[in-house]
Amino acid sequence: MNFLKYELGNVDAGTVVTTTLSGDESDVFLVDPTNFAAMQRGKQFKYIGGHYKKSPVVLVVPARGHWTTVVVPSGKVTASFKVSR
Repeated sequence: MNFLKYELGNVDAGTVVTTTLSGDESDVFLVDPTNFAAMQRGKQFKYIGGHYKKSPVVLVVPARGHWTTVVVPSGKVTASFKVSR
């Protein structure tokens, strides 16, 4: 699977991650380590986010812990990330 990722590290609940996409529509997921590993293995995984045709994508961390933002492009895309605590 081809994807871009941005490691948030350990963050508090309520942290806001803004992903700005340039290019094609994409899936944008916010995942914890267990679900990131499942995604990489091609298994079913839980996430916050979904498929987005417009940017920016704003996601909120639901619980304190280690989180990663993943962008799975439908075509050619670049992404930038901003974290607000």
